[in-house]
Amino acid sequence: MRYRARYVGPDGTEKSKSFPDKQKRLAEQWLTATAADMARGQYVDPRAARITFQQFAEKWVATHTTEVNSREAAERRLRLHAYPHIGTRPLVSFQPGHIRTWLGELETTVPSASHRRIVFGTVSAAFSAALDDGLITKNPCKARSIQIPKASPTRVVPWTVKQVFAVRDALPEHLRATVDVAGGCGLRQGEVFGLSEEELDYDGGWLSVGHQLRRIRGKYVFALPKGGKVRDVPLPATVADTLRAHSEMRPAVKVTLPWRTPDGPLMTKSLIFTGSGGDHVRVSYFNDFMWKPALAAAGIIPEPEEGERYASAPEHGMHALRHFYASVLLDAGENIRALSQYLGHADRASRCARTRTSCRAARGGRGTRWKPCTSQAVL
Repeated sequence: MRYRARYVGPDGTEKSKSFPDKQKRLAEQWLTATAADMARGQYVDPRAARITFQQFAEKWVATHTTEVNSREAAERRLRLHAYPHIGTRPLVSFQPGHIRTWLGELETTVPSASHRRIVFGTVSAAFSAALDDGLITKNPCKARSIQIPKASPTRVVPWTVKQVFAVRDALPEHLRATVDVAGGCGLRQGEVFGLSEEELDYDGGWLSVGHQLRRIRGKYVFALPKGGKVRDVPLPATVADTLRAHSEMRPAVKVTLPWRTPDGPLMTKSLIFTGSGGDHVRVSYFNDFMWKPALAAAGIIPEPEEGERYASAPEHGMHALRHFYASVLLDAGENIRALSQYLGHADRASRCARTRTSCRAARGGRGTRWKPCTSQAVL
């Protein structure tokens, strides 16, 4: 004889477990313990014993409701830095010690503490999802013995006016005005290359940031700005004049791309900045063959040796022009609340946490005019 103990789980489905002959008492004890676990909220679905971290995390990433780029970034972090180390271990077997061991191994493959922190956050989020689904009773990443990688604060010195104009002059003529828009209006690179005629209000002196150009799985799309922060920013007269002159020299081109995802509905925009082929700018080509040579010509990064590529310079990407924009406005006494809105930031206080000046203005307290910001590392 064999015994099969049955019960209905929290999800409403029947579950069972078989016991050999003469173990009826053991089967009854198992049912009693299972019922007690469900009453205490400590019940774990038996199928979790067969699910590995990689199996669960792959399904979790696939059902992400965030932006496509964020979903792909999470999948890449897990594939490169989590699955090779902890992917084959069953979810229910994880202990804090396994996470500590993994973090130690991660130090050898990911030197950047800030990057390790992001990878750790993605893994912890996957465990939290497993906890919500009733597959584990606690998140091993949140144990007290786990030390989250701490990113060392970096100080980014904003470019000088001379450096900005030196880079501008070294760019191809038809893309020089991108520096004016990024440095004079604080736009991100994707927002600059996605800028369209209908977003410019020359008479009112405003520029609307309603979308950006993004690359997803090797294909370009139009999408909302980062964080969905549609906003209006002041359009300085000098930038407006430069854009007018640019449009006379190189009229806007209608470009049709999918919206948000490569298989999304098509949308047409009259782009201000286009590539040599009359289509949208290929950002990767621009960065490697236009932006970096301009940085070298301006003396910001060294010229590469013959046959070598330009060195990586993440702190001197086009994002540096946003740092410049912020430093100029803060120097001029702009209200930090307004600056935060112009930049499209969600939390103005967190964006200024690394500055050497007081953060009372960022928190909305006394003193809403700042001295020049000495560290724009988080802008």
